[in-house]
Amino acid sequence: MSVIRSERNAAVLLLLAAVLGLLLANTSAGPFLLDAKAAHLDLPALGIELSIGHWISDGLLAVFFLIVAIELKYELTEGSLDSFSKAVVPGIAAIGGIAVPALVFLGVVGATGGFDDGLANGWPVPTATDIAFALGVLATFGRGLPSGVRVFLLALAVLDDLVAILIIALFFTSTIDLAALVGAVVGVIAFALLGVLLKRGRMRGPLILLMIAVGLLVWWAVLQSGVHATIAGVALGLVLPRRQGARTAHVLEPFSNGLVLPLFAFSAALVAIPQVSVGELSPAFWGILVALPVGKLLGISAAGWLGQRIVIQPSRGADVEDRLPLHDLLTVGLLGGIGFTVSLLMNELAFRDSPEVVDEGTLAVLLGSGISIVAAALVLAARSARSRRRAAAA
Repeated sequence: MSVIRSERNAAVLLLLAAVLGLLLANTSAGPFLLDAKAAHLDLPALGIELSIGHWISDGLLAVFFLIVAIELKYELTEGSLDSFSKAVVPGIAAIGGIAVPALVFLGVVGATGGFDDGLANGWPVPTATDIAFALGVLATFGRGLPSGVRVFLLALAVLDDLVAILIIALFFTSTIDLAALVGAVVGVIAFALLGVLLKRGRMRGPLILLMIAVGLLVWWAVLQSGVHATIAGVALGLVLPRRQGARTAHVLEPFSNGLVLPLFAFSAALVAIPQVSVGELSPAFWGILVALPVGKLLGISAAGWLGQRIVIQPSRGADVEDRLPLHDLLTVGLLGGIGFTVSLLMNELAFRDSPEVVDEGTLAVLLGSGISIVAAALVLAARSARSRRRAAAA
């Protein structure tokens, strides 16, 4: 299990799954796999009508968001974001890493006439950072770098995930079934109360089974409400007591890293490469392709640099040495351009009425994230080698 818990191994597995999906989609097996992804596994008695692809993105991916919410709660209460002073600079950098890519996307799409086709809805796609993948790349190529780089990246990515969750809940919800939504809220409250009882250590087995049942009911209610079903995982993760949440995340992490995320990456990357010329590609393709590596780099590094100079000042009793050097901020900016999982999900949601744009957007997310991965890996490897040489010379 320790192998699959590794950030490095999880990132490699995720990348391999996406590459495999893209390759197979463009072979003779492609039509079969695409038909299988679109095939429905409905449960009429429960009012559930989902394709296999949606069972993965709306169902299994809720497990990933449950773990994200547990980690988010920990970081906000006891971790790298447990005080305003710790959160403010990464928060400013996160805002820059969201606003600038969105503006770059809108600028590219607007300049190529994409607004007329409703492509502006895709502005959230390049705003996400895949925390697992970014930390995996850092762990693989960044040995010997200052620990502050990882802490800053983790804090920024956690806040980025929080904004991504809010975007999914607010911007990708068309109609609301209030009765189902109220039912989901009641279920979350019941789940929280059961978590408190579990905390006391009595009747653990029956309580855990009951919590699983309530969690599934919450997921069903959120699905019926019109809100994206992965938000159920977020709500459940946030109300779990700290210790129970940590245990839950520990138990589910191998399942998420080894099955959920690779399966989602494989499914999302099942895209037949469009047989069109470069000039015929959608403006959304170019907007995402530029905004992920370039927008994230500029937004995170510039906002982080500015935030440090506003917040960390000697006149306020702060130590200037607490500021990350610009080259560290640029490194974090490169890693922030790895959108991957959440960007792929947002791409599906933003362009769900335009399958061709979804396909091109998927390719753009993979290529844009790939550019960020390669650039970050090269920079990290060079910096890591330099650090090892200095350590050896000393």
